[in-house]
Amino acid sequence: MKSIENIKNVYFLGIGGIGMSALARYFKFTGRNVAGYDRTQTALTDALQEEGIDVHFEDDIKHIPGNWNPATTIAVYTPALPDDHEELAWFKSQPIGLFKRAKVLGLICNEKSGIGVAGTHGKTTTSTIVANILNKTEKGCGAFLGGISKNFKSNLLLPKADSPWIVAEADEFDRSFLHLNPQLALITSIDADHLDIYGEKEKIVESFEKYISQIKAGGKLVLKKGVELDTTKTSAEIYSYALQGDADFSALNLKLDEASGFYRFDLKTPDGIIANCKMNYPGLVNVENTVGASALAHFAGATANEIKAGIEDYQGVARRFDIRFKSEQKIYIDDYAHHPEELKAFITSVRALYPGKKMTGIFQPHLYSRTQDFAAEFATSLDLLDKTILLPLYPAREKPIPGVSSEIIFDKMMIDAKVMAEKEEAMELIKNDSNEIILTMGAGDIDRMVPGITQLLENK
Repeated sequence: MKSIENIKNVYFLGIGGIGMSALARYFKFTGRNVAGYDRTQTALTDALQEEGIDVHFEDDIKHIPGNWNPATTIAVYTPALPDDHEELAWFKSQPIGLFKRAKVLGLICNEKSGIGVAGTHGKTTTSTIVANILNKTEKGCGAFLGGISKNFKSNLLLPKADSPWIVAEADEFDRSFLHLNPQLALITSIDADHLDIYGEKEKIVESFEKYISQIKAGGKLVLKKGVELDTTKTSAEIYSYALQGDADFSALNLKLDEASGFYRFDLKTPDGIIANCKMNYPGLVNVENTVGASALAHFAGATANEIKAGIEDYQGVARRFDIRFKSEQKIYIDDYAHHPEELKAFITSVRALYPGKKMTGIFQPHLYSRTQDFAAEFATSLDLLDKTILLPLYPAREKPIPGVSSEIIFDKMMIDAKVMAEKEEAMELIKNDSNEIILTMGAGDIDRMVPGITQLLENK
């Protein structure tokens, strides 16, 4: 498929995924007929249905529209689908274009000046901040985001007709980001992850090096200080960013406003200092994400005032350092963290924000393979809490691995205040928990606990 201009009908297999749903919304808003399947009904699939998209939850070809012309129809699928999926098998047997989500995203983004945000963690927040800043500029931008932006109330920002920029989260899973050819690229981190796909960290690094080699001529690459890559494989101009210290972009005079819990800083750039940048979103890790995002916005032409406005106006992403409840006695924060390094960054950021307060964390491991590969590292990160409630593992797309469960993390933890619990038991434990801060962490279905915990704390 060279172009999407002649496509009139788009069917999604796994339409409820965060990346898939953004594409579904894009095609719907651009006048195409859109329908799709997902395994589970969620708030996101409910939203798609409210927007006029036909979504069903039974794997049965009878739900596939029969009146769509195959010549003007494509099907988009997620690699998370099982091999025996009935609808996927049907599309494979038909004269209908069948494409991975990443391929279709690349076709859309590569037609414009793409901004690709890659990294094993921090992608969603950083790309959303970039989009929020550029949305303040005269020509704006489009964006395909990996979470629901609280500013946009969506994971999709439609570009203006003359907007040259489109921001995309460049996902390393299944090497999806190799379908992107950005003009501006940023890498937040390269940690060992998705070893079920890559096998070893060296292969992950190779994939990131391939990604940066695809930056368009005259493009720019922004690397977080400390990320090690063979940058001879790209012709892009290379810049660095860091929270603080010696880098092309960094935060100077960083201060925490204890009354609000938010940071302010001066932003160092190669062209001078942007003074008195104020955040209205918490977390030291998010200051670092903001520095990286500001670097991309700077190279995309945003002025100092536009960068400051986008930083100050940023409201966050659902499930990213998401403060759900706050009183004098209790604070509850929900986060998508599902890798040991993400857990460490999140927990230490909360510690910096609320020094001296006791923390209870509820964590749901995600994937058998990730749990097996990083059990010791998960234990070390969870030991940073004062108390841990460990939920059963969420398998997602994987089949069980013998001997792998949440217990292999639990057994390696050193803190005494730890307990294994089902979700219902965890709710009971939270009712009587005396610690000032409660955290929920994970990428599975732990998000379904969030409204209940919030309501519990509000009632107390």
